[in-house]
Amino acid sequence: MLRWIANNYRTFLLAFALAVAVWISAVTSADPDETRTLPSPVPVQIIGQASNLVLSSEIPTEVEVTLRAPRSVWSLIETDPGLVRAILDLSSMSSGEHVVELQIQVDPRPVQIVSVSPRTITFTLEPLMTKSFDVDLSISGEAAVGYQVGEASLEPVEVVVAGAQSQVQKVTRARISVDLNGIRENFDQTLKVEVLDDKGQIVEGVTVSPDEIHVTLPVSQQGGYRDVAVKVTIIGRVASGYRLTDLSVFPPVVTVYSTDPDLVSNLPGVVETQPLDLQNAQDDINTRLSLNLPPGVSIIGEQTVLVQAGVSPIEGGVTMAGEIIEVTGLANGLTAQVSPISVDVILSGPLPLLDTLTRQSVRATVDLTGLSVGTYQVTPRVEVLISNIIVESILPNAIEVVITELDTANPAPSPTPTRSP
Repeated sequence: MLRWIANNYRTFLLAFALAVAVWISAVTSADPDETRTLPSPVPVQIIGQASNLVLSSEIPTEVEVTLRAPRSVWSLIETDPGLVRAILDLSSMSSGEHVVELQIQVDPRPVQIVSVSPRTITFTLEPLMTKSFDVDLSISGEAAVGYQVGEASLEPVEVVVAGAQSQVQKVTRARISVDLNGIRENFDQTLKVEVLDDKGQIVEGVTVSPDEIHVTLPVSQQGGYRDVAVKVTIIGRVASGYRLTDLSVFPPVVTVYSTDPDLVSNLPGVVETQPLDLQNAQDDINTRLSLNLPPGVSIIGEQTVLVQAGVSPIEGGVTMAGEIIEVTGLANGLTAQVSPISVDVILSGPLPLLDTLTRQSVRATVDLTGLSVGTYQVTPRVEVLISNIIVESILPNAIEVVITELDTANPAPSPTPTRSP
């Protein structure tokens, strides 16, 4: 037996190789390999970074990966893209510049990594540095006339800046900026902290803790000054058929002043304008009016206020009943009968315009252009000769039209609708 095997081992090995080749061919045919680029970039995961080191240079956040794998493996990857990972391992690395090849891990097998872009990453590790800074308050603008700003309060008054040593060393101050232009009330806001270098430029790539500061500033009115509301005084009435739609004044509040603080203290809280005359107004009004102030009291700034009044016609509706329908576009040699011969038209618009409507102002028609002998349902059209009048509806909204050939041998006169005056 052993001698037989020894004499025939080559034949045995050849048969085994042929069997393996047939099996591989069968498997490959059923599940062929495909080379593809992943449809979505793979996020770069950083592991092993020492707690006392930070990345001081930008690294790619994702990479493109091309794989060669059987179709069944691709189905798994497409279902769960997280099966492919790009790992940047910083284990045991010290400060300085490094060039590291990304590790691509693919859970399903078999798979071949064809390409990775980028394959290697160059970066710099620096010692982590922290430094504390007092927060400076930068104020711009001035309070409104007659107001004064008190001492600011910050909470907290100090922040900690952390990051790569080279970046933290650039920081010379921490600042928050406040704009008080025209302020009349106490300032109470939480503002973002900026960290600056010695040239006043913002330093990027560092973290600030806390990154926001609560700022309060008391704002009070000086003696002899007072803010009062403006009330518009109206006389007269708009024209008949019109209404007042809006009345506004700018500024709505003015600052008044007197050398005698009691004079402004005794004001009722509002000051009235000179009368705004609306008598028979039909259009919007845009004018400036002065204020009625007691002796010894003056207004700070512009001595008049802008008053705007909106005047619009009152909207209404009317029904024009029995509007006779006119036929247009009927071809030569044809005659048409319409049923019904009139429609009711509901109109809307400004009352002053509706009051001027007459029968001659409204025209109802049916257009028969291109129609031949037959029976049709045609939508009537209504034209209003006065602008700004809207046709709300037409009743009925479909008209039966019977078109026949005109009997030229024995023409029978057809009734022609006439319009009432």
